[in-house]
Amino acid sequence: MAKGEYEKLLKKIQDKISENKKDTGSRFELPPVDIMWQGNRTFFRNFADFPKLLRRDPEKVLQYLSKEFASPVQVAGDKAVFVGKKDPHDFTMLLTRYVKEYLECPTCKSPDTRVEKSNRLTFLVCEACGAKSSLKGPYA
Repeated sequence: MAKGEYEKLLKKIQDKISENKKDTGSRFELPPVDIMWQGNRTFFRNFADFPKLLRRDPEKVLQYLSKEFASPVQVAGDKAVFVGKKDPHDFTMLLTRYVKEYLECPTCKSPDTRVEKSNRLTFLVCEACGAKSSLKGPYA
């Protein structure tokens, strides 16, 4: 095979790989957070949408947010009520971090995962590629 042909084939493969990488992140997007303040309380009005979308236990997601904000929280219907004024950007940032740590497959980055417990250990099992990885932290 001539050097020119080899470089053409290599370029073709690189183009294919870069096309595939562009498509991966667009399928899963978090909805915008709906925040309202009343006095010294922050109402996360569309909280109930997030655990459904993430396919995770609402109690675990709430515990995660409460720990990260270092503030007590309670559920009132579909809303979560936090003590203190919290910025909507902080909610978005924390939920994005939650997705990276407790939802995305570390192997293929797919959001299609489920949590399995086995002998007091928690594993993240990817439904797309079948990878099984251990999870750190109690918020999955």
